[in-house]
Amino acid sequence: MGDKYIIGVDQGTQSTKIVIFNQRGEIINSVAEPLKPLISRQPGYAEHPDDDLWESLKIALRRIMKEFEGKREDIVGLGLCSIRCCRVFMRSDGNLFSPVMNWMDVRAYQKYEDDPDISYTCPPTGYLTYRLTGELKDTAANQFQWQFPIDLGTWQWSKDEEYFNSFNIPRKKLFELKMPGDILGYVNEKAAQETGIPAGIPVVATANDKAVEALGAGLIDSDVALISLGTYIASMVCGNENKPFAKNFWTNLSCIPYKYLYESNGIRIGMGLITWYKNIIGEEYAKKAKHEGYSVEDYLAKEAANVSAGSDGLLTIPDWLAPASQQYRKGIIIGFDRRHTRGHIYRSLLEGIAMTLKNHYDPMIEELGIKPKYIIISGGGSNSDLFMQIFADVFGVETVRNVVNGAASLGAAICVAVATGLYNGFEEAVRNMVRQKDKFLPNEKNYKIYRNINTGVYHELPKLVEEALKTMYNVFN
Repeated sequence: MGDKYIIGVDQGTQSTKIVIFNQRGEIINSVAEPLKPLISRQPGYAEHPDDDLWESLKIALRRIMKEFEGKREDIVGLGLCSIRCCRVFMRSDGNLFSPVMNWMDVRAYQKYEDDPDISYTCPPTGYLTYRLTGELKDTAANQFQWQFPIDLGTWQWSKDEEYFNSFNIPRKKLFELKMPGDILGYVNEKAAQETGIPAGIPVVATANDKAVEALGAGLIDSDVALISLGTYIASMVCGNENKPFAKNFWTNLSCIPYKYLYESNGIRIGMGLITWYKNIIGEEYAKKAKHEGYSVEDYLAKEAANVSAGSDGLLTIPDWLAPASQQYRKGIIIGFDRRHTRGHIYRSLLEGIAMTLKNHYDPMIEELGIKPKYIIISGGGSNSDLFMQIFADVFGVETVRNVVNGAASLGAAICVAVATGLYNGFEEAVRNMVRQKDKFLPNEKNYKIYRNINTGVYHELPKLVEEALKTMYNVFN
């Protein structure tokens, strides 16, 4: 059998990434189309301007189809993954009623207020499915219990009338739910003309972006953990049951039907913190890095690699984006003296991310009573050997990096492979399409340093500075 091709869509907060894979999970073509900056018309708002999610998807699909040199008839389907926890309001003609609310928008979590001009409400996956196929269908695994009346046991709309009505969303304004790996519809002629992809290919349901990433990273065993390095950073392990009363994690629907992901608290700005630091360093530094053949991140990592674990006492709290209910929280870098350089600051940012996440991860696995034998690191940050080693040293376990670290696009492709019969199930598809690249073992000396820093001061540092931050917030608000 010749190669079959799968289009995997991974739409995040900052860009729409499209990858064409073959049935072995090998990348044939890939493109990324930046999204426009979010608009904040008032504090707490974060909107995607115009029709940016659809427009960027169209542009990215047209670009990748121009690059694709295989046979179009060998494209078996498109797996659709988009940002979770966003909110879409649609008119009766399928167009947007208002700009899409990003997951950072406080209104995305507020109770729905009915409006006769709103015909449907859904996450971006439902909206994009409609634009591609004309079908009012969506994946069940991108509906969140704080936004929609989903039953996490049945993966369908709740039949509890009181619970359902508490969301104030009329049933007629919700989409039909399909399971990950089901066909949502087929690319219609209009969408084919706008995107350049073949009409008639199936559009396949995936899940929420973190769950799709987990599948694409190969997280299918309960003795393995995943750290997702995206705009939002979190750690995850998988399981077989909904755990609604957990104290130190929350239950997310998996990209495998009737399986679950347990997800720790996370870091809201995540890898955007690295983008922030790159931007404030300035163009001169970026030009110097380019002149010597480095990206800015690699050039900073080169400097940071010469800094000892603990950054000579420099500590970072990565709260660059405060939760809506705790607006006083701010990012902090503390402990400067004359020794500290760019490399110290960069390493401290990475260490702050790793230690903060460990302090969310440890209570989760303790409550679950598990001890994962290694941690998969996915996302663009895993390209950094330094960051991979810092995670191994902070967590004290082996960290693993895969060949394809943009795992959400691969997870979307795996769903297509299952839906179209290329493989008999998710586990078989993962075994054939996900491959490990390398691993990093913890340095015992560095592990002890990080453990002493964390238990000695870092674990309690957010509480120690809380009152000062509240006072400063009140001064300026």
